[in-house]
Amino acid sequence: MNIVDGQLKAAGVLKVEKVLKAARVLRDRAGDISFAPPVVQVYNPLSYAWGAFEEYVARYGAGEKRVLFLGMNPGPWGMTQTGVPFGEVSAVRDWLGISAAIGRPREEHPRYPVKGYACGRSEVSGRRLWGLFRERFGTAESFFQEHFVANYCPLLFIETSENPKTPKDSKIRARNLTPDKLPASERAALYDACDAHLRRLVEVFSPQYLIGVGNFAAARAQEVFKKTNTNLTIGKILHPSPASPKSNSDWGGEAARQLTELGVW
Repeated sequence: MNIVDGQLKAAGVLKVEKVLKAARVLRDRAGDISFAPPVVQVYNPLSYAWGAFEEYVARYGAGEKRVLFLGMNPGPWGMTQTGVPFGEVSAVRDWLGISAAIGRPREEHPRYPVKGYACGRSEVSGRRLWGLFRERFGTAESFFQEHFVANYCPLLFIETSENPKTPKDSKIRARNLTPDKLPASERAALYDACDAHLRRLVEVFSPQYLIGVGNFAAARAQEVFKKTNTNLTIGKILHPSPASPKSNSDWGGEAARQLTELGVW
């Protein structure tokens, strides 16, 4: 290894360490926030699946990134299972090559068990997102030369409510609650931690583009950097969730078109 290669390697290791340090701060700050009913369970993959997230950053987080993709928060069958943003199981295991062991939350809701790579459900958003990158770049190493994928918020929120149309002894309904649906006081504390982490990621990676995957992530990016970073281009692509009707008809083609119009691709 020559001197230049050694310097580049050292710089890459330092960048990885900075990203992991920022993630630990976010993990702890977000994990210390209390959330009131109807939220009954909060999963923090940066705690129980830290090994997989650490492997993800160590493998792919070195070097400056021209493009930083930003998601909202973990999906119940994605990052919640694998510790990787948009972490659909097969994409993480087979394309990203992440194999670190996955732990489990201290408390789990029966509707949302954490089974790690044994999870039999596919996170559609993650399958579509990583599928687009695989189709365009072939290998994960090629994609991550200039790109990185992160989430704004590290927590999954589960809320429950009784179905008034069924008997009192019926099962409790549960669903994934997105951060924007939290009460204002809880959002404020959470957003403070997440905003600080996003600023740190941009500082470390020095991206030219910050691309929100969906409206929420793009709006948070605009709010965080509207007055502080004039060299950063903030854009948005359609969220790949099947909950969005537009995403269910050639989401990959539409996202690629949006990225081309933005000048990213």
